[in-house]
Amino acid sequence: MKIKVTSVYVDDQEKALRFYSEVLGFVKKNDFSNGPYRWLTMASPEEPDGTELQLALNNSPVAKTYQQGLFQQSQPAAMFFTDDLQADYERMKAHGAEFSMPPTDVTASKIAMVNDTCGNLIQLTQLMRWQG
Repeated sequence: MKIKVTSVYVDDQEKALRFYSEVLGFVKKNDFSNGPYRWLTMASPEEPDGTELQLALNNSPVAKTYQQGLFQQSQPAAMFFTDDLQADYERMKAHGAEFSMPPTDVTASKIAMVNDTCGNLIQLTQLMRWQG
């Protein structure tokens, strides 16, 4: 069994597409519509055939409540890993990204939290080698 697709709710799919491609650097994998429904997925350029992230419209009360609840509690809707958090932080800041937490050392890793402009906080994580 494999994880092929996971979802994050967004309040605007076009705005999300711009953020996840232009700021985070992901590539669009699928984008098609069936009436009012749009299936939009992104993938990492490092693993273009790996797990896809669906940018799902929060057009139901349950989805909207869930998304808003996570945001209000400062809980990330998704977590992405990087080999160089500081470089990604600088690159994303240059593209206008707003961080609620700059790169911060925590146990065995460094994390940052960015606002995706579509109703979510996204955690960026760099695992650190154990120095023990």
